[in-house]
Amino acid sequence: MENQETEKKKPRILCLHGFRGSGEILKKLVLRWPESVTGKLDLVFLDAPYPAQGKSSLEGFFDPPYFEWFQSNKDFTEYYKFEECLEYIEDFMSKHGPFDGVLGFSQGSVLGAAIPGMQREGVALTKVPEIKFVIIISGAKFGGPSYGVPKLAANAFSSPIKCPSLHFLGETDFQKKDGEVLLESFVDPQVIHHPKGHTIPRLDDSSLEIMLGFIEKIQEL
Repeated sequence: MENQETEKKKPRILCLHGFRGSGEILKKLVLRWPESVTGKLDLVFLDAPYPAQGKSSLEGFFDPPYFEWFQSNKDFTEYYKFEECLEYIEDFMSKHGPFDGVLGFSQGSVLGAAIPGMQREGVALTKVPEIKFVIIISGAKFGGPSYGVPKLAANAFSSPIKCPSLHFLGETDFQKKDGEVLLESFVDPQVIHHPKGHTIPRLDDSSLEIMLGFIEKIQEL
């Protein structure tokens, strides 16, 4: 009986991979984290709806197929299939949820970071419960230094995002500035700094401590 009372629930997390990656690739990288982290989470990895429209930077490191969440022009001022992508995610969440939170890497994190605000504004993912937290790895913000804003995300950051957030910032990540700007949109962002680039880092002792503290917080939600 005591066990049932002390055993905390595993937050169910929808994991969104990077540009021209896949759910399987993200899974391999995230599952390098220690069991003390992954064993406390119910991680669900989804492939993006569209096959990669060009070469993936992961070729030679990870096997295909590769996918992308949405498309844009070269300078990220115009977006295509963004609305369809959100409908695809909503449909998956309806069938396989409820989900407590979202974890995103790279393109998946740009999307993930905007979801709480789009739900708050009632413009996307309205048929599923509001997500309670986000984990952002190599993140960026629609409307930040590198990205324009798709119509549906126009007001996603119009007021601060109140849900708990954990952000991974890589010292040599080409998107580091974007990740730092994104922090300003969250009320209480927790941050893991790591020495690597645009990647999912392994967790050293101090990162592990922050990660476990964040998990404790989200288990209470």
